[in-house]
Order: sequence, then structure tokens, then C-alpha cells
Amino acid sequence: MTARAKPLAHPGDGLGTTSVPTAPKDPAFASVAAPDIRRGFIIGFIGVVIFALSLPMTRLATGSTDAPQLSGVFVAFGRAVVAGALSIIYLAVTRAPRPARADRVPLAFIAGGVVIGFPLCMSVAMRYVESVHGSAILGFLPLATAVIGAWVNRQRPPAIFWGVAALGSALVMAFPFVKTGATLGGFNPADLLLFLSTFCAATGYVYGARLARTMTAEQVICWGCVVSLPVTLPIAIWSWPTTDASTAAWLGFLYVSVGSMWAGFFFWYRGLALGGTVRISQVQLVQPILGMIFSVPLLGETLDAVTITFGLAIVATVFLGRRLATRG
Repeated sequence: MTARAKPLAHPGDGLGTTSVPTAPKDPAFASVAAPDIRRGFIIGFIGVVIFALSLPMTRLATGSTDAPQLSGVFVAFGRAVVAGALSIIYLAVTRAPRPARADRVPLAFIAGGVVIGFPLCMSVAMRYVESVHGSAILGFLPLATAVIGAWVNRQRPPAIFWGVAALGSALVMAFPFVKTGATLGGFNPADLLLFLSTFCAATGYVYGARLARTMTAEQVICWGCVVSLPVTLPIAIWSWPTTDASTAAWLGFLYVSVGSMWAGFFFWYRGLALGGTVRISQVQLVQPILGMIFSVPLLGETLDAVTITFGLAIVATVFLGRRLATRG
């Protein structure tokens, strides 16, 4: 069997611990060379740009309630099958070793989180809400990742961090009500799916970061897609569309299959490994805004003042929360 590939350096997981008084004293900061930090930001930003197109492209693939295209179930599981096929080719060409027994649990969380859970919840939800709406709610994802990471890694960010987390949660939950006129009747059930998709993605990110310490970033997402095939392939075949879909819908599906589900993680995880999770994870804060901007030319959607205000406020709380998480 081929020797286990040596992963890129993975300095830190983006959260402070009580043993690190201040961020400058964290060895993760001192051990990363300036050129690697710059490369990490550039490569990580490319990954974020790829991810930012996920919502508008998913909306393009699924269509709307008035003009439905591909079903959300097919988009979710079909994209995982395409990524799984590409992963098999990649792992074979690079002669990657099989995951160790200890890797099975993290891979299960990755498969359930970013390969199945997040795409399924998001794809179903995006038929019922506009892309700019979904981008604003998913702006909570970086902070959710920090919260789950603190719990999984048994870390204790300062109390003020949790205060900012609560503020961010309040903004996210208030957004759909304010946007629809502050009435409970205006709440879209699809928002619950978006919240659940955020939890799934955050969990997959945390366990993916842990697994990237023992294998390369590329192998992490590839093995996650491959081990998911026994679930994703049958459901993708079962949900294969029985009616014609537009060329634009299939192009959207192709993008989320190759870009969002596969190649984007190559750039994202490699950027994290090069520059350190604490620094590079902040790049993802621009993802909701980029998603809103991309939705305008791609889907003909508009940016209203409420969406822009809440989107920026959510990004601000996530950015502050990330900074506070490096202290403690």
C-alpha cells in the first residue's frame, strides 16, 4: 500500500484556548511564513469565490415555484455523485492510500455534513427563496463553524465571544421577518432548511479540518464524496428528472457538481493549510456579499436595502466573533 501522503501544514483551527493568552503568542502565527500567508489568502479567496456562486447556481438548477427545473433532491444527490466519480479518478491517479480506521468517524461527519446534509437542505430551500435571501442567512456559517469547533475540540473562547455569537444569531433569525414586514406569517419554512444546512456545513468543516491533519486537503473531500456514493448514487438515480429542464438549469447543476462540491474544497482547504485557519477563515466572511452580487446578473434579482443591511451586519458580527475567538 502506498505510504500515507504528508499533508500541508495545518497551523491551528481558528479558535483560541485558555493556554494561549493572546493571538501574537500563538505558535501558529509565528510558524507561518509571510509568503505562505499571502498564498493562503489568494488560494482561499479563490475557493470562497467558487462557493459564493453555489446559491445562485443552485437557484438556476432548481428553478422557482413558478418555473421549476431540476428537483432539489436530484441536485443535491446528483452533484455528490458527479463529485464522487471525479474523486475516484483523482484518488486513483494520485495513488492515494485508503483512510485509516480512525478516519472513519470524521469521514462520516464530512459525508453527512458537506456531501449530503448541506446540499440537500440548500437545494430544496432554494426553490422557495431568492438567492440573495439565502446568502444572507448562510452568512452565519463561519460563526457556526467556530461554535461547533469550540465544542468538538473542547475549547473555551471568552464569554464576550458567545455574546457576539448570540447577537449574530438574533440578526440572522430577525432577517426574514423584517424583510417580509415583521409578521410571523411571512416566515418561509425554507428558512429552517437553510439554518439546518448551516449546521450541516459547519459540522463538516470542523471534522474536515481535523482530518486534514492526517491526510491532504484534496483527499479529505475526495474520500468524503466516495464513501457517500452508496447513499447518493441510488437516490440520484431514483430522483432522475422525468421532465425536460432548461440548458441553464443543467449548467447550474454542472457548476455545483464540479465547482461547489469538489474543486472549491481543493482551494479552500489548501488555503487554510497554507496560511492558517485563524487568518484564512476570515476570507469566507465576504461569501454572502459575493453571493448576493452574483445573483443580480445571473438571476436578475435585486439587492434591497434590508438584505444589504442585514448581510453586512451579519458579516460584521462573524468577523468580530472570529477575532474574539483567537483570544482567551
